[in-house]
Amino acid sequence: MKLRFPEAAIPDWANRYVYPREETTLLDLRPVVRKAGYLTKGQLRQVAQWKSPRSAGHIEDNEDAYIRDITSMSFSAKTERGRIEVLIRLSGVEWPSASVILHLFHKRKYPILDYRALWSVQAENRSQYSFDFWWAYVEYCRELAERNQIDMRILDRALWQYSKENQGKR
Repeated sequence: MKLRFPEAAIPDWANRYVYPREETTLLDLRPVVRKAGYLTKGQLRQVAQWKSPRSAGHIEDNEDAYIRDITSMSFSAKTERGRIEVLIRLSGVEWPSASVILHLFHKRKYPILDYRALWSVQAENRSQYSFDFWWAYVEYCRELAERNQIDMRILDRALWQYSKENQGKR
């Protein structure tokens, strides 16, 4: 993976970030979810509406207790594979949505798996993801964020916005 723009420009791209759906409500949920140690069905519905409104209806196929169990297991898992792959057991949650859950609510830093962000780091966009692919992306983004002393949310915004403005122009 290789960033398509200079690392010094990350804050500038992040400041230009404009997403069609509001994220403030989700960010406000962070302390509540972290304290509880799980997501409720309503909270998961909000995440799904933000990331993928077309598939958000599938969240309704999950029972409330099942969502609490699965997200609790994810947040307390000792392995990276356990954290991400248990989330995919939820109806309506695939790799990209699972990455949003970890990005927003886990205490460790996780990037959002998104075709725009992947394009910005010259990673191959896939219709099917694997743990190895996701983990390589996580490690790359963590190193990039640490090297530039920025929050993962800032990096994610920059990657998304750069793609929005440049993908398809090359």
